[in-house]
Amino acid sequence: MTIGYTAGVFDLFHIGHLTLLKNAKGLCDKLIVGVTVDELVTYKGKRAIIPFSDRIEIVRSIKYVDAAVPQYDMDKLTMCKKLGATILFVGDDWFGTDKWRAYEKKFKEAGVRIVYFPYTRGVSSTQVSKALAAVRGE
Repeated sequence: MTIGYTAGVFDLFHIGHLTLLKNAKGLCDKLIVGVTVDELVTYKGKRAIIPFSDRIEIVRSIKYVDAAVPQYDMDKLTMCKKLGATILFVGDDWFGTDKWRAYEKKFKEAGVRIVYFPYTRGVSSTQVSKALAAVRGE
């Protein structure tokens, strides 16, 4: 059985999120999704609009997701090892960066393949948040 893992905030769930999960599920037998806890979102300098308890329930309810787990830190390799995942799915905005080239070596040594998916053009939670703020006059 091939286990895949991906993680994200999944705030203001949109078609880009759904596309990522659908494509990921197509490449593994079991898809486990880490949902970033509110404290980690804040640590990253952002603020989730939708609370963690709601975001994880939304992700858990998606038909392509076999399990949703809290993501308490940014250590995806440790999580992959803990869950038995042999594939990590991430957005292609990380592809080719020095940081992710180094990650690729570590993941490969651990027997975990990284699959990069293209971001859905024109759709992001950040853009949705900015649009909402503009509409609200913030």
